[in-house]
Amino acid sequence: MVINLSKEHSLVSNWIAEIRDTEIQKDRMRFRRNLERIGEIAAFEISKRLPYKEVEITTPMGTAMAKVLEEQPVLATILRAGLPLHQGLLNYFDKADNAFVSAYRKHDKDGSFEISLDYFSSPEIDNRTVIISDPMLATGSSLVKTIQYIQEEGEPKHIHIVAAIACSVGIEFVRRHIPLATIWCGDIDDELTAKGYIVPGLGDAGDLAFGTKMQS
Repeated sequence: MVINLSKEHSLVSNWIAEIRDTEIQKDRMRFRRNLERIGEIAAFEISKRLPYKEVEITTPMGTAMAKVLEEQPVLATILRAGLPLHQGLLNYFDKADNAFVSAYRKHDKDGSFEISLDYFSSPEIDNRTVIISDPMLATGSSLVKTIQYIQEEGEPKHIHIVAAIACSVGIEFVRRHIPLATIWCGDIDDELTAKGYIVPGLGDAGDLAFGTKMQS
């Protein structure tokens, strides 16, 4: 299942417009905060699909029955670009466990690249809901490799993927390899360059959020 959060009229469309805008992008703090807010909306929407249980709460005036999450999800993100989006999810799922993965494109001289995974830190994920955030779902290669790496450590009962901008090509690639995942996107573009960048997209989310990285 793929959900485009910009399909319905909401503030998500405003925040997507701002993270795309080259002038507004100059305000690094605003760029990070907009990614965070997109993560918050995704968290709220995902929360509607999670299981709940009834508990009895003691109030100053008596008792009340309330519905609370049956279990906490595991929030995973791909370093470094995923951190603001991850923070938005964590603002709402504030009791969640967290997992972090370092995955990046290792470019060759001919312009091709392979996905390199250098670091993984995670709680137990067997039979748990995993919500993984990555601001740009372009080719889908790094995301699929990351999820497959996570699945080697345990088998989640469901995976939600949250991206600010996704490309239809990458979405189809993820659906072929991780067919049962639910994909939540701030918006979806259709074009991908030969080097695997989304058009119109927004540029390099990691650089825009945290500064230009040194090229190795």
